[in-house]
Amino acid sequence: MLQNNPELKSKIDQLWNKFWSGGISNPLTAIEQITYLLFMKRLDELDQKRQADAEWTGEKYTSKFEGIWVPPEYRTKLSGRERALELIDIRAQDERKYGIDKRTLRWSEFKRMQAEEMLQHVQGKVFPFLKDLNGAESNFTHHMKNAVFIIPKPALLVEAVKTIDEIFEVMERDSQENGQAFQDIQGDVYEFLLSEIATAGKNGQFRTPRHIIKLMAELVQPQLGHKIADPACGTGGFLLGAYQYIVTQLAIKAGTKNLEPDEDGFVRTSVAAALTEKAQTILQESLYGYDIDATMVRLGLMNLMMHGIDEPHIDYQDTLSKSYNEEAEYDIVLANPPFTGSIDKGDINENLQLSTTKTELLFVENIYRLLKKGGTACVIVPQGVLFGSGGAFRTLRQLLVERCDLKAVITLPSGVFKPYAGVSTAILLFTKVWGAKDKVAKPATEHVWFYEMVADGYSLDDKRTKQEGYGDLQDIIAKYHARDAAADADRTTNCFMVSRTEIADEKNNFDLSLSRYKEDVFEEVHYDAPGVILDRLIQAEVGDVDETELAKVQSGIVRELLALKEMVG
Repeated sequence: MLQNNPELKSKIDQLWNKFWSGGISNPLTAIEQITYLLFMKRLDELDQKRQADAEWTGEKYTSKFEGIWVPPEYRTKLSGRERALELIDIRAQDERKYGIDKRTLRWSEFKRMQAEEMLQHVQGKVFPFLKDLNGAESNFTHHMKNAVFIIPKPALLVEAVKTIDEIFEVMERDSQENGQAFQDIQGDVYEFLLSEIATAGKNGQFRTPRHIIKLMAELVQPQLGHKIADPACGTGGFLLGAYQYIVTQLAIKAGTKNLEPDEDGFVRTSVAAALTEKAQTILQESLYGYDIDATMVRLGLMNLMMHGIDEPHIDYQDTLSKSYNEEAEYDIVLANPPFTGSIDKGDINENLQLSTTKTELLFVENIYRLLKKGGTACVIVPQGVLFGSGGAFRTLRQLLVERCDLKAVITLPSGVFKPYAGVSTAILLFTKVWGAKDKVAKPATEHVWFYEMVADGYSLDDKRTKQEGYGDLQDIIAKYHARDAAADADRTTNCFMVSRTEIADEKNNFDLSLSRYKEDVFEEVHYDAPGVILDRLIQAEVGDVDETELAKVQSGIVRELLALKEMVG
């Protein structure tokens, strides 16, 4: 979408530049502060729209900005034994002493204030109100508890508010002119903002490119009613990818026509056009994410909320630790877990049996444990997991082959995660068949499908410029869903199938690297004799000259070529 709207992209770039020049250079900090402002703006607009709709239909609606708000720190602490009349009196006293008129907390109200007054008002009143918005029991409120509004300069806040207003004007116009749901445009804008995290590569946050997420969703094909998780969710990209895939399929089933592929060849459609109230309710209870970075948890929550998921289930949790005990809970797991090193051995969940502290191995084992029987995972791992010689590496691969139906191993080119990482990675796709405590009556995997991705539709350098076409993305999807052990036997091509017995034999020892099984084709090339090549080079220098004239040449490149010709006969 943004590629087709240079004005909108330019405004977003301006917003980033304002924060950068205003002294907030850490992209994670900047995106968090921008997000709070976007929330304030969107909250006001949605509330006004719902008020107008209620007046038109005659339905009752209570505005979020109606009445008096008392900050939590000024509320009288209750014993729980107060009678109804006492409670009314206590609240009335609190409101008289500390109450703030909620109308003053609207974006449309405070944006008209002078710079200094606006900064103090937003810092001291609007932002605390935002943190308290959904009530004490809300997941959002819980994770916003330690959030801080740190825009330091009044001028920066004024400029940011002005630019966000301009962005919303462009989004509204784009929505009216092109028929795209406003919420979808807003979601795309937010995704574009989040992409700056990847550009900067702060805190080791590997943001998975959107087209790779879409590819993995197409491979797994999540359905409405599936319980879906990402145990290292970051900004919630995989959960959003699953959500958008399901919404699109619902829209197609409902008869939505004229759906156009995006720049990567994937068909995705608007939230508004696809979801019934019932489907929305089911989806709200379907998506679960966890992360160990509090900032990323907040960004993940807000990312999903910006896309229309009102109460996302994203929590602060180390899913490898002893404090996390979920098992056999999910139908789908989509993930790109961190693979940057080791964790403290003493904190590893005792249910994880691999004798290692390497996160890339422990996460895969944990994902296996999180799956219900019959559940499917699609996971990005460093390619070292496919062939590592250590005992834990081999044990994990054996688990994937024998206790799971290991459907596919797709190797990715090393440039996919540039500019912030050049590591070679692969996608593992597997379905859980046998539980961790089950006796394996028969190994679950029959054949593994291998695919070597060469191109993903973008340049593989630091710029990651969009190339013509879709690279291998759509070819992978088509060939994966049409895979056949008999037909996919040619190992000289970029995709083929290998039997479990061959993978598990003594020679291969559960090695899952594509190069182990691919057959290289050596093409015989015939070259001209050296004398013929030298004649051609001499002719290129002097043209058609007889040997008598050539013999007179005493120096230069021609003389050297003649000397070489004499040497080779």
